[in-house]
Amino acid sequence: MNDVTPEPTATRTLNMVQAIGAALMQAMEQDDRVLVLGEDVGKFGGVFRATLGLHERFGETRVIDTPLSEAGIIGTAIGMALYGLRPVAEIQFADFVYPGFDQIVSELAKYRYRSGGHFTCPVLVRMPYGGGIRGGLYHSQSPEAYFAHTAGLVVAIPSNPHDAKGLILAALKQDDPVILLEPKRIYRASRGEVPDAPYEVPLGKAAVVRPGDHVTLIAYGAMVPVALDAAATLDSEHGRSAEVIDVRTLVPLDLETLAASVNRTGRVVVVHEAPRTCGYGAELVASLQEACFWRLEAPLERVTGLDTPFPHTLEHYYLPDAPRIVAAALRTLSV
Repeated sequence: MNDVTPEPTATRTLNMVQAIGAALMQAMEQDDRVLVLGEDVGKFGGVFRATLGLHERFGETRVIDTPLSEAGIIGTAIGMALYGLRPVAEIQFADFVYPGFDQIVSELAKYRYRSGGHFTCPVLVRMPYGGGIRGGLYHSQSPEAYFAHTAGLVVAIPSNPHDAKGLILAALKQDDPVILLEPKRIYRASRGEVPDAPYEVPLGKAAVVRPGDHVTLIAYGAMVPVALDAAATLDSEHGRSAEVIDVRTLVPLDLETLAASVNRTGRVVVVHEAPRTCGYGAELVASLQEACFWRLEAPLERVTGLDTPFPHTLEHYYLPDAPRIVAAALRTLSV
């Protein structure tokens, strides 16, 4: 992966929650302007335990339990940032962000522009998103397209522990606000080697996680391991080689890396678990059609969630899986 700093040799095997906690711990140790606020982030350590240990280490002035008010959390973080701090605001579930949505899109995203660059709002908003935990319609939504549509926000989504830590540390060096959507489905299922020392994964840079020649599979978050499973099936059962790309940062988008792959393979399948209509995959398809039109060999395919509220008992049917991705890839390969 193309990191800003070389990886040190000392590593630990961590899951994504542990990697997030390690990133926050190191950021707060390095910079006393960094603080954490949100519901139950203090002594309880957060509903998913991502902030466990921070309250004991830094105290209640830097790890702040807030009331149940997302508008208050974001509004407070904006005020802190305008006065020189670097707050990390945790929204307990992405589904709960909507009361704070106006603060994000009307204030946080626009302060730098509206002030002619005199003020910056370096706020990192973290929120668990997506399905896979049988959370039903109020704990499983994927709202990334709302934020990607809002000028002034950086939007990033990690798919593994290494990137989760590196993206957080990179985000906390930014002067613009960053929305970090964390796929809770793989909070503990995804494990990997994570350097002990601080490092950054650059915002705005995609990662080719599996090279291939015949079709490009593009995904992010919890759909990256699903796309990798589909690529393995295409290889073993159909003799087709799929390149898998992890978008990592939705805004700014690394179109160069995506287009280089699609121009070579001529075929593409975009995967995400948000609903299909106006989902972020539509932006990827449109951008790649514009950039790669003369090299495309087949229509671009999308494998997505459904245009319904997120179900509970039919979660397995709603979420994209490897067989659906394989079927879409075979359709493009049959043209």
